[in-house]
Formats: sequence, structure tokens, C-alpha cells
Amino acid sequence: MDLNTIEALVPTADPAEWREGDAWLAGGTVLFSYGSQTLKRLLDLTSAGWEPVQEDDGGITFAATCTIARLWEVGDPAGPTVARWPGLGVVRSCCDAFVASFKIWNLSTIGGNIATSLPAGPMTSLCAGLDGVATLWSAGGTRELPVAELVTGDGRNALARGELIRSIRLPAHALSARTAFRRLSLSNLGRSGVLLIGRRDPDGGFVLTVTASTKRPVQLRFAAEALPDGPALAGALDGAIPETLYHDDIHGLPAWRRDMTYRLAEELRAELLGQEGA
Repeated sequence: MDLNTIEALVPTADPAEWREGDAWLAGGTVLFSYGSQTLKRLLDLTSAGWEPVQEDDGGITFAATCTIARLWEVGDPAGPTVARWPGLGVVRSCCDAFVASFKIWNLSTIGGNIATSLPAGPMTSLCAGLDGVATLWSAGGTRELPVAELVTGDGRNALARGELIRSIRLPAHALSARTAFRRLSLSNLGRSGVLLIGRRDPDGGFVLTVTASTKRPVQLRFAAEALPDGPALAGALDGAIPETLYHDDIHGLPAWRRDMTYRLAEELRAELLGQEGA
């Protein structure tokens, strides 16, 4: 869609240059799809030249402008990065959850998908599920916020006006974990109605991240000495997700999303805990 109110395209990643009527531009796949009647300028983050992927002993940092196509490469199950960091085994499943063409994959960015803050945003699912922490830039300085807390509702997030996502850091403890993925949609090529990521950390703990079925990410954490059995996991879901938090749109009714959340959560528990939590 043409944005016929745009007066300037500004190559900058400096939050001090942001003013009312501006929008940060990365891949722009959602921005150009939805259109706008109020925007005056696009601030082009791709001009910043941020390195898309940086790895060290403490984990991996993805620039907000890292494309889904580049992330797909990192998630190659036969590649060296997944060999070092087995937690990345869920990357390609999350990329596939876009149900998008290669053209979209080469434009869409990790940060853009999180900033859009749709419940079914697969980059929110991935980064929240791997305890990702976003670095946020604003004219007032820099702050960090877990991705699981950054997205606060359907199309809502904790970004202040003019603030941008600079990068997402995935820590070593999550990247070293065993991970498992479950997703359901009402149609083969439909938006995710339920998307869960389970994690068994090196310390033996179990982490379950619920997305798509809920308006915002929900995480349940169990220490190694308190691994849940089936009823305990169901009880924890009862306490963590009130009925009003389940999302309701044409991609799934709340009751269905709730039932499938419990079903997939139990599958992940059984896969990652085996008999330990039975």
C-alpha cells in the first residue's frame, strides 16, 4: 500500500530525531500492508548497518533489523550454531509460523514483528521462549526489558513514544537448553491460534512459554526439584492465565485456545520431562 502522506524518508537510528508523525522503518511489511493517514516521515533503521547476528560465550545478540531469512540460516539444524546452542532448534519452526513467502522473509525483521505485538507474532514467541531481553533506545537513554514483558496485549507493548528496539539478546542458559515446539492453527496456512515453546534448562528446570492463544506471552517456571506432573501443570496454567487473557478473533475462540493450550502444554511436559514429572 502506498503511504501517500509521507513527506520524507530519513536514514537514521537516532531516537533524538524522532518527532510526532514519524515511524521507525525496518522491513516495513506490516507498515505498508496496513497503511496510515497520519504519518509524515519514515525513519529508516536499515541505514544503520547493524550487524544482524553477534555471538559470544554468553549468548547471541540479534539486531532488531535481522531479517527472518537470516534467522532461518542461523537455525539450520545441521549447522554449527545449533550444534553449539541446541535451544535454537525451535528457530525454523517459528520462522515457518509466519506462513509467508520468501519475499516477506527477506524483508520482515525480528524487531518489527515484536514491535507489531500481535498475539501470534512468532518472533515474540521465539524470543520470549528463549528468555530474550530487548535493548530499547530512546532520546532519554537506553533500557532493557524481557521480550515476555515488552508485549503487553493485542497490538500493545511497553515501548514509549519514539522508542525503538535496538537488539534482542538470547542468553546462554536458554540457548543451551533442550527445547520443543507446538503450534496449532484452524487452517493449514492460517495464523497461529496456539503456539507454545517448552524448555528444559541445563540446571534441570522446566520453562513453558504460552503465546498466540493469549493476548500477551505467559511464562511458567518450575525448578528442577519441583517439576510438575500433569495435574500440577494444569493447575499452574489455571493460576497463570485468567479466562479474559485468552485471545478472541477469527483465528480461534477463547475456549478452543484454552483447551489447546492445556493439550499442547501437556505434550511439551511429557516430551521434555518424560517420567520425571509423571
